[in-house]
Amino acid sequence: MKQLRVSAAAGLAAGALLLFACQEPSTTESAPALAKGGQPGQVASGKDIFRFDTFGDETWWTDTLQMHTVISAALTPTLALQLGLKVDIDALPAPVRADLEAGLVDLSSPATTVLLIKLGAVVGVVGSGAGTTLTRVGTTCALCHSTVDNSFGPGIGKRLDGWPNLDLDPGRIIALSPYPPVVAQAAVYNSWGPGRYDPRFNFDAINGPVVIPPAYGLRHVNSVTYTGDGTEIAYWNRYVAVTQMHGHGSFSEPRTGVNKNNPPDLVSDKLPALQAYQLSLQAPAPIPGSFDPAAAGRGRAVFVGAGRCADCHSGSELTDANIRLHPPSGVVSEPEPGGVPSYASRSATKLYRTTPLRGLAHRGPYFHNGIAATLEAVVELYNTKKGLNLTAKQKSDLVHYLRSL
Repeated sequence: MKQLRVSAAAGLAAGALLLFACQEPSTTESAPALAKGGQPGQVASGKDIFRFDTFGDETWWTDTLQMHTVISAALTPTLALQLGLKVDIDALPAPVRADLEAGLVDLSSPATTVLLIKLGAVVGVVGSGAGTTLTRVGTTCALCHSTVDNSFGPGIGKRLDGWPNLDLDPGRIIALSPYPPVVAQAAVYNSWGPGRYDPRFNFDAINGPVVIPPAYGLRHVNSVTYTGDGTEIAYWNRYVAVTQMHGHGSFSEPRTGVNKNNPPDLVSDKLPALQAYQLSLQAPAPIPGSFDPAAAGRGRAVFVGAGRCADCHSGSELTDANIRLHPPSGVVSEPEPGGVPSYASRSATKLYRTTPLRGLAHRGPYFHNGIAATLEAVVELYNTKKGLNLTAKQKSDLVHYLRSL
């Protein structure tokens, strides 16, 4: 492909909106009071935070990990797409989009990636610099918790905020860093695979990644993480912003012994708006044509009856997470693959919450550790471990019902 016209690109980049980027913040104890919802202005502000606020994590991704040099030297658009990074087609000025459509964009050049980042088109990545190099780069909430609809092409399309980026390979991305401690642990990072991340590894050195969860459909759910460590999104937002993205703020959790303070605080005052936006994100509708309505109707009867699913997946949100958590001995996703210690044992609660099921067909693999690749595998695992003795027809009908949620 021909090189993107550099003079036009430079002008477009200079006139592009400067992005700020985001990741999630706050312990319940130290956060401002957070309402379940928010005013329209607050939601709009939270949308900008979610997409574009880095909480100052450039000091980690740039100064420590040196990712700005990695990107400038070696991250071609082709490689970026292979790593699961996404391109927001709406962020591209019309001339750049036209060049992309015409095949005039050089997808083998890191300079093109730098341009796309400067234009704010690489979802969850914010950068600045002169010419075809970056001098600062950071990440945002959207890196892991947004994807695109592929309407322009694979990995390129309109944003889908709150959807887990299950193509993203965060471990491989981190492993590109020349930072010596990362180099020493590169084998661990490279082992995680697409759609998986271990948010405890940097504290306990146990390699047990979990599937990146959705950030939609949480408005009426209190325990929003796999282990229900906090009663609000803000708890996990602060944990990730401060301890994983290395943004500037503080997080303290006596139950796990984590206590991190990285001043100045660029997190706390953004929590109300960020949470308001996250709570506004609804679960996606079922995939058209993916299920038979008659079979789904029969499957619902299995769900509340012989399948015993409704014992835990109860109420309008199809979860009992607001009233109780469950011990590892009571979940079918344990023991962990490869003999790794229970993920719950590494958490604050030492328990698991029941996952809400809305939009289920959009987000496999399933369970916190991704041990079931399909909904058929989910049903089979429950049938075996719970001794349900479901017939083949009951199992098939139940899968159709799950696809209809």
